[in-house]
Amino acid sequence: MEWILLIIAGIGEVLGVTGINQVNKKKNLWSFTLLIGGFTVSFIFLALAMQSISMGTAYAVWTGIGTVGSVLIGMVFYNEPKTFLRILFMCMVLSAAVGLKLIS
Repeated sequence: MEWILLIIAGIGEVLGVTGINQVNKKKNLWSFTLLIGGFTVSFIFLALAMQSISMGTAYAVWTGIGTVGSVLIGMVFYNEPKTFLRILFMCMVLSAAVGLKLIS
């Protein structure tokens, strides 16, 4: 269950970062709601997950989900480059997160 909470926290992180991008483009209620709501969900669920998962592992997986998710959102919705190296390094981040899960 705690890993599901951590995944939800990571998704909240992606939403919060997307909100930052939206605020930079257009300062409206929706952008600020996405920003504040995403980070609020993210921190609440991260705190809940850290009751059972060690701080280092939870933080590393949370930032990994946030990093990879934000890059994917940028590539799909904001026309950011889709180069081989970007995809390779995203895979490396994901494999590190999976490795931490396996040894926890």
